[in-house]
Amino acid sequence: MKIDVMTLFPGMFSGPLDESIIKRARDKGLLVLGIHNLRDYTHDRHKTVDDKPFGGGPGMLLKPEPLFEAVESLTSEQTHVVLLTPSGRRLNQALVRDLTRHSHLLLVCGSYEGFDERIRSLADDELSIGDYVLTNGALPAMVIIDAVTRLLPGVLGDEESVVQESFSNDLLEYPQYTRPADFRGMTVPDVLISGHHAEIAKWRLEQSELRTRQRRPDLLNPIRGTENVPQTKV
Repeated sequence: MKIDVMTLFPGMFSGPLDESIIKRARDKGLLVLGIHNLRDYTHDRHKTVDDKPFGGGPGMLLKPEPLFEAVESLTSEQTHVVLLTPSGRRLNQALVRDLTRHSHLLLVCGSYEGFDERIRSLADDELSIGDYVLTNGALPAMVIIDAVTRLLPGVLGDEESVVQESFSNDLLEYPQYTRPADFRGMTVPDVLISGHHAEIAKWRLEQSELRTRQRRPDLLNPIRGTENVPQTKV
């Protein structure tokens, strides 16, 4: 997969994307990553990317000219363009899986007070990683890159771990234990050391359902996620 990122702060990506699973994926050629500075697509001496909103109001907006030029220079028919904005659909594991179906993602990081509305016409989707405010879209872009990369075939050593982890089936992950079997009086459930694989699988499913009901009942709501109805380019 190829992922390009358009940002005003390319330096923020140094470090987080050069470690752990993402580094291994890049070294194997499973992920091709490009970080692009939006200011490189300006043509004035001050490399201006923002301006005051018409009608007044606080803050500045990203201008359409550099972003249109940037996106148009980096996209092809296979590119899926994603704006990272608080008004986007809230990211979940189902959306992450959907993103892996695209061979090329272009993540456009918001900044300042947001985008000139016309910039939205460039996007195939708009995503948010949560209902809170961040300084810019760099951190959300990193979150999406990490979440998508670990689902790519060949990235993880144990592909089964992707299937069984939290949110993979709309349930939180079951409790897990390792040695010692008794630590300070806290013991491992007998079923896990019984060797009875069918009973272990049954226990794990029951525990996943219980934990989800207790901690995230919204995941069990059959009408949840109406905000995640697929969008089309506007």
